[in-house]
Amino acid sequence: MKVIICGAGQVGWQIARHLSGERNDVTVVDNDADLVRRATDALDVQGIAGHASYPDVLDRAGARDADMIIAATHSDEVNMVTCQVAHSVFAIPRKIARLRAQSYLTAIYSDLYRRDHMPIDVVISPEKEVAEAALRRLSAPAAFDTQSFLDGRLHLLGIALDDDCPVLNTPLKQLTDLFSTLRALVVGIRRKERLFAPEPGDQLFADDQIYLLAHRDDVPRTLDIFGKEVSTQERVVIIGGGNVGLAVARALEARAERVRVKVIERNRRCAELAADALERTIVLHGDGLNMDLLQEANVARADAVLAVTDDDKVNLLASVRAKSAGAGMSICLINDPTLQTLLGPLHIDAYINPRSTTVSSILRHIRHGRVRGVYSIGDAEAEVIEAQVLSTSPIAGQAIRDIDFPEGVLVGAVQKGDKVLKPQGGTRIEEGDVIVLFAMAADVPEVERLFQVSIDFF
Repeated sequence: MKVIICGAGQVGWQIARHLSGERNDVTVVDNDADLVRRATDALDVQGIAGHASYPDVLDRAGARDADMIIAATHSDEVNMVTCQVAHSVFAIPRKIARLRAQSYLTAIYSDLYRRDHMPIDVVISPEKEVAEAALRRLSAPAAFDTQSFLDGRLHLLGIALDDDCPVLNTPLKQLTDLFSTLRALVVGIRRKERLFAPEPGDQLFADDQIYLLAHRDDVPRTLDIFGKEVSTQERVVIIGGGNVGLAVARALEARAERVRVKVIERNRRCAELAADALERTIVLHGDGLNMDLLQEANVARADAVLAVTDDDKVNLLASVRAKSAGAGMSICLINDPTLQTLLGPLHIDAYINPRSTTVSSILRHIRHGRVRGVYSIGDAEAEVIEAQVLSTSPIAGQAIRDIDFPEGVLVGAVQKGDKVLKPQGGTRIEEGDVIVLFAMAADVPEVERLFQVSIDFF
């Protein structure tokens, strides 16, 4: 597949990394020649320095025979015009644009993106994706990472194991025998900064970070088995009243169960807009790092503090201050992945990586055929993939134990009809089944081959 990626920032670079690693023909376009050089030096991609929306620049990037264009520059307007040029001049079949301004995303204006108006096939909103990620973190406060699959019936949980975890030093195979009715499976372990797919004989140790796939109904029991308390979030303080904070506050207001929400926003204009847009939420104008203001927001009684300003360092420090003041848990938005190693020493409970959420959303639309969902883990180290089995797939009709999966791949769940099953070695995979599996990044191309999700299905 030939893909043009416009924008060589964090999101564009990660998408280029994914697609070039899967042997696609990728060209990166950016107005910043240094960013283009960084991409071409580190990745197997071609690079063009220039304005992404200029027809001559897209022509040099190979737009005349491109299969897809992904417009992920920092400008919404450039992304929109790029897709228009890609359609009108070069007839590129599939166009994806990242749009941030909420006005462009309002449902009543959705006709704007029809082929005869502004021809964009998929609109990705980073703020919307991040807000949804924040709400998932709040719904599973004991997990540092969460995602849902199979229409919400299966949950990915990232759990950090403490010294008092009841199942430490127990082989995973023995855990399966002990909790035979539990529809949950450990699919990934991060130990000493290294992520890997575990073998049945591997044990769990304190300070491990594990990734589980668990049936929605078994999530509370799963958390209990791994030593985590299940709690509800009745009082939430949000630091940052921009698009993300506002979207989270609106969603919490709309919940059937009452959640008391307070928002702290430093910018007076943003604070006023948030106060006008929210009904039951208290909006405080001021610095989220100010201890007096945090006390006024009553963070000592808050079940969770969510720091989602546009400054990573403010989010980190605000989370630390809120925890020191007595907040039950802290969730921090971090753009810079190198700062994630500070979360443990700073006792921050969970984080949201906007790049990872946006990349996962774009990947889901790139693999448009029988791959129904993709979630990127860590620094693009692994993926959790939801895919439907085709009649032509090499795995159709085989038992799981007989399928030659790569070592870095584990099947976490199988959906047959309306039933979500915990996979066993003898579970037979049939046409129409939906499989959710964990795959290390290097093994993703082989996984796609097994599902036969090739360019024919994009």
